[in-house]
Amino acid sequence: MAVNKTQRTTASVPAFLKSLPDPERRKDAKTLAMMMRKATGVAPAMWGPSIVGYGDLTYQGSSGRTVDWFLLGFASRSAGLTVYLMGGLKSQATLLKSLGRHKVSGGCLHIPRFADVDVKVLERIILRGAKAKPPRSKTKDAKSRAGGAKATKRAL
Repeated sequence: MAVNKTQRTTASVPAFLKSLPDPERRKDAKTLAMMMRKATGVAPAMWGPSIVGYGDLTYQGSSGRTVDWFLLGFASRSAGLTVYLMGGLKSQATLLKSLGRHKVSGGCLHIPRFADVDVKVLERIILRGAKAKPPRSKTKDAKSRAGGAKATKRAL
């Protein structure tokens, strides 16, 4: 299996969230963290220095490359929060129309500010994302997850 450049780390998710310099972004990221924790039922983990991920899965991309990754996650980027949904966003077109200001690229949802979106709609998108089985995913362990994917619960 190829080694992914972004790896799961043992860094503290609460410390990362606390370190976000913008108070509004910090609040939005904490809200997003709570939504994803509720949707997946698993503790978050840091992936690299700036991605918060929920769940563990092995994913095979369209190129055939297989990597370890997470089911749901997010990162604070300069332009806003990026939400990663391994189940994709194509099936959520109707919800996306009522979300508010956002951009979509692949399985990523880019949100400049929570103040510009309907947070209840975002929560529904995340819940659906947690239940969707990612294409070409394989389980990593015997702990059950919604949507057929399996995840490890780890407290960091």
